[in-house]
Amino acid sequence: MDLQLTGKAALVTGASRGIGLATVSALLDEGMRVMAAARTISPELAATGATAVAVDLTTADGPARLAARARAELGSLDLLVNNVGGGDPDAGWTGGFLTCTDQQWADAFDVNFFASVRTTRAALPHLTTARGAIVNVSSTSALTPHAGPIAYSTAKAALTAFGKALAEELGPRGVRVNTVSPGPVRTAMWESSDGYGAQLAEELGVPHAQLLDGLPDTAGMVTGRLVEPSEVAALIACLGSPVAASITGADHVIDGNSVKTV
Repeated sequence: MDLQLTGKAALVTGASRGIGLATVSALLDEGMRVMAAARTISPELAATGATAVAVDLTTADGPARLAARARAELGSLDLLVNNVGGGDPDAGWTGGFLTCTDQQWADAFDVNFFASVRTTRAALPHLTTARGAIVNVSSTSALTPHAGPIAYSTAKAALTAFGKALAEELGPRGVRVNTVSPGPVRTAMWESSDGYGAQLAEELGVPHAQLLDGLPDTAGMVTGRLVEPSEVAALIACLGSPVAASITGADHVIDGNSVKTV
C-alpha cells in the first residue's frame, strides 16, 4: 500500500532507540523527510540519515527550540510523533506508591506527559498549516495501571486522555490526533541490564533472562512473544498517513491481546 507520505515532513521525539528509532526508519522508508530528536544521538540514529537533533524536551525551552528548527530545516511539518517517554528506573519504579517521591512523580510526568504537551503546543501552528497529524505513543499500562510503575502508568493515562481531548479540539482545524498504546515491546526498557526489566527481576528475585522468557505469558500475550518496535512503527506510519484520514481520536492498542477488556 502507498501511504502517500513521499516528500512530506515528520518530527519524531525519543528517536535514539526502540520505538522511536524504528519509527524514524519506517518514515524514511516511506519517503518522508524526518527530523529525529533525542537527548543523546545514538550511532544507530545517526546512521539512518535523518536530521538528528540533540535536545532535552523536559526543559522549559527545549520543545519550542525543536519546533522552530523543524520548521526552519524541513520547511513544513505534516506529522508529529510524540514518542519521548520512559525515564530512568529507580526505587520508585518497583517499590510501590510509598517509595515514589514527589520528585519521581514530577520526573515521570515531565518526560511522559509534559514533554509531549509542550512539543505539541510548539509544533501546532505548522501542523495546522499542513493539516497534518499527531501520533502520541502511550502504553497499555495506562489501561491496566497495576501492570507498570505507578507514576509512569498515571502519566501515560494522562497522555492518552490528552490525545482524545486534543482530537476533538483540533479536528475542525484539520489536524488528526491518535494514540498508540503498546504492550511489552522488545526494547531497552525490558532488555537492558540497567532497565526496568532488570530492576523488576531483581525485585522479584529471578534471573533477568527468566523474567523476559516468561513475560509474554505473564502479560497474557496470546502471540507468545514481545511486540517488535518495527510493528509499532508500522502502525504509527499508517496513522500519520493520508490513507487514515478518517481515523482520529482513537487509542490503538498493539499488545498481543494482553488487555482483555473491551
